[in-house]
Amino acid sequence: MIKLLTKLFIKDSENVTDPAVRTAYGRLCSFCGIFLNILLFAGKYFAGLISGSVAITADAFNNLSDAGSSIITLLGFAIAAKKPDAEHPFGHGRVEYLAGLALSTMIMLMGIELGRSSIEKIIHPEAIDAGILPAVILIASIAVKFYMSMYNRAVGKKINSAAMQATATDSLSDSLSTAVVLLSMLISWLFNVNIDGWAGLIVAVFVLVAGFNAAKDTFSPLLGQAPDRELVRDIERSVMAHPEILGIHDLILHDYGPGRQFVSLHAEVDGNGNIFEMHDAVDCAEMEILDRFGINATIHMDPIDAGNSRVAELRSAVAEKLKENWPDMTIHDFRMVPGNTHTNLIFDAAVPAELKSTDAELAAGIKALVSETWPGCFAVVNIDRSYV
Repeated sequence: MIKLLTKLFIKDSENVTDPAVRTAYGRLCSFCGIFLNILLFAGKYFAGLISGSVAITADAFNNLSDAGSSIITLLGFAIAAKKPDAEHPFGHGRVEYLAGLALSTMIMLMGIELGRSSIEKIIHPEAIDAGILPAVILIASIAVKFYMSMYNRAVGKKINSAAMQATATDSLSDSLSTAVVLLSMLISWLFNVNIDGWAGLIVAVFVLVAGFNAAKDTFSPLLGQAPDRELVRDIERSVMAHPEILGIHDLILHDYGPGRQFVSLHAEVDGNGNIFEMHDAVDCAEMEILDRFGINATIHMDPIDAGNSRVAELRSAVAEKLKENWPDMTIHDFRMVPGNTHTNLIFDAAVPAELKSTDAELAAGIKALVSETWPGCFAVVNIDRSYV
C-alpha cells in the first residue's frame, strides 16, 4: 500500500536528500499511522468492552497514543523542513530528533500507565469473556501493526529518519504485546485461568522497553554521536584521490539533522608546491563531497616539508617507533626545527578515544621514547583523540 501511495503522491521519490521529498515521506507515513491506529483503537476498545479485558483495553489506548505520536512526527517533519533563517543558519533539522524524543517519552508514559492499570487488575481480578470476535480483532491488529513496523522501518532507513525508526520500533512492540494479550485470552478460554492482569503488565513492559530504546536512538544524535565509520572512510578515500593531497587528519562531522551535515578536516599539502594548484585541488575535493554525499565540506590546508628527505625519513621512523608501543597511534603535522643545542620534533599524535592512558601520560611517554631513540631530539607533541 505504501509503495502505491508513494508512486501516487511523492514526486521524485528516490531523491531522499531533498528536504521536500523527506517531508513528503514523513507526511504520508504519519497520515497512514494516524488512520490505522485510530482504526485499531476503535476495534480493540470494542473488543475490550465486550470481553471485559483490561489487557485489551490497555492495548487499545496504546494504539490511541500511537495516533497522537504520529501527529507529533508529522509536526516534526513539517518544522524540520523549514529553510535556514537568520536565527537558525543551519536549518531546523534537529527538530526531527526532538520529535522522536517526544514520541519516545509518550511511549514510556503510556507504559507506566498501562502497568499501573494492570497491577490494579492483578490485585482485583475480574472475569473476562474470551470470545471469537475479540480474538479475531486481536489477530487482525497483530498483522496490521507488523505491517506498520515493516513500512516505517523501510522508510526510516531510506530517508535516514530517527523519528520513523522510533515509530517502527513502537509498532513492532505493539505487535508483540498484542500477541501476549491474545495468548492470555486463549489460556483463559482453554484452561479457565485468568491472567489478564499479568498479560497487561507484560504489555506495559514491552511498551516501556520500546520507549526506552527509541529514546536512546534519538537522544544520541542530539548529544553528538560518533559518525558512521563507513561514511568517514568514503570521505577520506574521496579526498585522498587528489594527488596534491598527501594526508588528512582532524576530520569532524557536524550533524544538524538528516540531510544537514557538515564536515571539516585538515589536508596536508606540499609546502613548496604551487599554492593555486593545491587550493584548486582542495576546492574540487569539497565540491565532490557535496555532490557524492550531500555534505558541505570545509578543508583546511596544512603545508608540510614534503621535499625534505631528512624530514620524511625521520617522520616515518618516529611513526614506526611509536606504533611499536601504541599500535593504533598515528602522527600528523610533523615538523623538524633544528637548534644550536637540540632539535624539536613537532607533531600531533592521534590515538583512539577509548585508550585508557591520559593525554599527559601519553605525551610524557612519547617524549621519553623520542629522546631515548634519537639523542639530541626533543618531542613537542599534542595528543588528538580520534572518535572515528
